[in-house]
Amino acid sequence: MGRSSIRLSTNILRTQLAVLFAVLLVAFGLSLWLVHEMLVHQYEQRALAIAQTVAVDPEISDAVTRDDPTGLVQERAEEVRHASGALFVVVTDAAGIRFSHPTPERIGEHVSTDPSGALAGRTVVNMEQGTLGLSARAKVPLRAADRSIIGEVSVGIDAGEIAGSLWRLVPSIALYTGIALAVGVTVSLLLARRLKRQTFGLELNEIASLLQEREAMLHGIAEGMVGLGPRNEVVLLNDEARRLLGLDPAAKGRRIDQLVPAGRIRDILTGTTCGTDLVVLTDEHCLVMNRMPVDLRGRDLGHIVTISDRTEQERLLRELDSVRGLTDALRAQQHEFANRVHALSGMLELGRTDEAVEYIHELSATATDLAMRLQRRIASPQLVGLLVAKSVVASERGVTLTLTDESELSEQDGDPRALLTVLGNLLDNAIDAANAGPAPRTVEVDMRCDADDVHLQVSDSGAGLPAGSDEKVFEDGFSTKPDDGVRRRGLGLALVHRVVTQQHGTVQVSSGPHAVFTVTMPRHGTPHPVEDSEAVSL
Repeated sequence: MGRSSIRLSTNILRTQLAVLFAVLLVAFGLSLWLVHEMLVHQYEQRALAIAQTVAVDPEISDAVTRDDPTGLVQERAEEVRHASGALFVVVTDAAGIRFSHPTPERIGEHVSTDPSGALAGRTVVNMEQGTLGLSARAKVPLRAADRSIIGEVSVGIDAGEIAGSLWRLVPSIALYTGIALAVGVTVSLLLARRLKRQTFGLELNEIASLLQEREAMLHGIAEGMVGLGPRNEVVLLNDEARRLLGLDPAAKGRRIDQLVPAGRIRDILTGTTCGTDLVVLTDEHCLVMNRMPVDLRGRDLGHIVTISDRTEQERLLRELDSVRGLTDALRAQQHEFANRVHALSGMLELGRTDEAVEYIHELSATATDLAMRLQRRIASPQLVGLLVAKSVVASERGVTLTLTDESELSEQDGDPRALLTVLGNLLDNAIDAANAGPAPRTVEVDMRCDADDVHLQVSDSGAGLPAGSDEKVFEDGFSTKPDDGVRRRGLGLALVHRVVTQQHGTVQVSSGPHAVFTVTMPRHGTPHPVEDSEAVSL
């Protein structure tokens, strides 16, 4: 079998078993060394206890003091050696001359190892090589009755006994090591099976290929993608999602509620708000989000959220809608102009020249008077142009658009672009609502200022908002209008709310029939006075 054909789980199992065997082999060796050191210490202490027992015998110290004329030291030392199983029990005088030895011929000779430690009054324990071989030794001072040092007592236990004790413990150590090995092998097998399940049976080359494909896909697609785990933690995030949502590059591993502030985006990401193609407005983008579950072989892996930037598309659709409105208005003016031309042609054919001239002056004065009256009340040419255009659209749809007597606004009052966005969207919704309601169909606009704020109010004769929808009306995607299959509904009022909030203003809507939207935004500048209070009909 080739190396590349070995399965990932098998390869990992082999590696684990090799590491396990190596670790247990090292542990077995360390255990033997540790037990050997413990046995050496025990035998050294045993030798020390024997030596101390011999050193406190007063007869032995007296015999050494008297130079042992009767051989009492040898006799007592051998008794102790045979009783304790020691290798040797040697008693010397202060010069290191033996008074006892297992080999009697060595009595009277100088000891083979250094006696200076014991003769200096110290207790010495160690492993040392002597005439009888390697042994665990203990050397203690031999004192006379007056506590003066007159020699030493040296006791040794054969190192072979230590080795024998160690070999008797080897089976037990091997048994415990074998148990640990069996447990390790079992755990390794279970871990290999679990790893196989977690990797869905994929091999190393397949995992590497999937990783490369995933990275290429994530960073190559034009849509944002957020992968969420079962606890709504971010496990996948591409560059486009970070750009659209403004997330930190280090967002992976953190929960959504720690990354995204409370609002519609968080609700969609966490699944609190459900649905398909959910529209979200941010300060810079119009987003469409979808949240889909990820289930693989019955396992819940979390959710994938796709994010599409539809800002440019929505802008084009709104421009197209404006062009359509303008086209309808021009078509209506074309019909009206044709009717007026026919009327003039008829009067001229009948020879009613004076009446025709008077009719032309009347038409010219009416068109000019409308713009003039608006300009006397509203100084901003952009707002005047918007009101004129919306009046034509409203008239085409059978809706009367009026400006209240009290309305007045200077060119320095409010942010013109914000007012255009707010007023344009409110008028669009009001005209649609009035057109769908009973006659008379009207929309009324009121714009005025006080010392600090600009107040804008748009009311219509429509049916009003459904009960309980006052709070939802400004949410992204909420709309009471049927979907026309072309443009996304529920963006106008959401955009109004966002613009007003950015201006640090407020927007409110009345409940019940005939919806009334009231907007308050900070004022900038001083309004120009209005010369008359004539109501302007648009």
